[in-house]
Amino acid sequence: MTQQIISVPDIGGAEGVEVIEISVAVGDMIEADQGMVVLETDKASMDIPCPVEGMVTALKVSVGDKVAEGDALIEVDTEMVDNKDATAETDVAESESKPVAHAEVPGVTLVSEDVTVLVPEGAEGAEVIEVSVAVGDRVEEGDSLVVLETDKASMEVPAPQAGKVVSIALGQGDKTVTGGEILVLSVESSGSPSAERIAADKSQSTAPVIPVAPQLAPAQDHNAIVKASQSEDVYAGPAVRKFAREMAVDLTQITGSSDRGRISKADVKAYVKQMMNRHHVPSETPGVTAGSGIPAIPEVDFSQFGDIELLSMSKVKKLTAANMSRNWLNIPHVTQFDEADITDLEAFRKSLKAEAEQRGVKITPLPFLLKACAAALVAEPSFNVSMHCDGEHIVQRKYVNIGVAVDSPIGLVVPVIRDVDKKGLWELAAEFMTMVARARDSKLGPKDMQGGCFTISSLGAMGGQGFTPIVNAPEVAILGVSKAEIKPQWNGSEFVPRNMLPLSLSYDHRAINGGDAGRFFSYLNRVIGDVRRLLL
Repeated sequence: MTQQIISVPDIGGAEGVEVIEISVAVGDMIEADQGMVVLETDKASMDIPCPVEGMVTALKVSVGDKVAEGDALIEVDTEMVDNKDATAETDVAESESKPVAHAEVPGVTLVSEDVTVLVPEGAEGAEVIEVSVAVGDRVEEGDSLVVLETDKASMEVPAPQAGKVVSIALGQGDKTVTGGEILVLSVESSGSPSAERIAADKSQSTAPVIPVAPQLAPAQDHNAIVKASQSEDVYAGPAVRKFAREMAVDLTQITGSSDRGRISKADVKAYVKQMMNRHHVPSETPGVTAGSGIPAIPEVDFSQFGDIELLSMSKVKKLTAANMSRNWLNIPHVTQFDEADITDLEAFRKSLKAEAEQRGVKITPLPFLLKACAAALVAEPSFNVSMHCDGEHIVQRKYVNIGVAVDSPIGLVVPVIRDVDKKGLWELAAEFMTMVARARDSKLGPKDMQGGCFTISSLGAMGGQGFTPIVNAPEVAILGVSKAEIKPQWNGSEFVPRNMLPLSLSYDHRAINGGDAGRFFSYLNRVIGDVRRLLL
């Protein structure tokens, strides 16, 4: 066999990208450029194709895993491209001669074999604090078998395959030895064993052994249930965490029933059942729910009112919708409105038109807004922060990166311009033009849309006197820019026409109070009204 590991390709330097879908299974024949996994960032999803043709022999990731460039995704046997027909004939002949069929199903032969699960490397001397299965139990791949604990961390040993527990070699309180037996699983597979497996079975009677990679979880004070704002701070293994994510359950709301307060899958299932019963709504009271649940919008048959067409949303639009809903529900928004006098700014900008043409750039109001916002973020650092996931700290940024919302053919995207406070107007104008062109050509990568401190969303000449932009978490503020308009302004002795720009500042009231916002807005208006202040 020629095994080839297929890894995550260049994805723009993104880290911690989530695996949201696996499009192949072990035993599948895969073609070159066929999609194998789908990865997702906060801004976009990516279908990763397989560069070679062959048979999938192993999956190196699971749905919910976090990966980065270079991480292994799947293993492919490229020899199977040429040998698949001959292998199929050999397997049929071997299956007829192998008397280990577990059950008879038309067209399918189930073959049983015992698999020994070993203590993984790095677990020498660990204590068995929980045995999650019993002899006779059926387990699925990834289910927790035992939980080991050292003085530094706890580790959950998952089942490498689905099967039935035949025997268990360790008990609660036992100390482990690297390579020692944990338990034996009886696993079944369709088809027949390979020629190598038949030869091995004839020469030895011991079960094949599989050292299982542990899934680590931070060690906790297990004498009490951990109360925290994030699921990462509770006592539960990766398999349980994955199951909780799939069920959209907050683990901090669950009391573990296992030893030392550890949360099990059964605890998650019981919690989901409890919530479903609590929020059950009788059919005679549609649109009403109990507790803090949000009533679902009822389904409507629009076709009864006329002709309709059902259009599929792009992945970017789906992600945008999900992000906006999450941000709106989780962030206590406050929006303040004001107008900036851009009369002098516009006169200065128009005076640069000839020089801009010589430089090959278009000088719009946006570079001025970028510089003004960057200066305001430096002057009022309370806006250049994020809420820490523990709910008890604020992350103060020492850099100034600003995102700009851009309407692209695939939906709304927010490319980020970095170190705005260190760049001049010409550099910002050129970089913004490049970002807009890449966005409209759908060429932005995940890295281009990460690391923002603040966002500008401009309606430009599309109109409107103001709007309430939604904060783009983990940022804590966003500036909405509407259409400028000539308005009379009192100068102390008379009304004079001035070019006024409506601004809407939305912010996260957990991190920013009204005083912070007032100082930020006042400073921003001063530097927009007189760009010479940017030199001070």
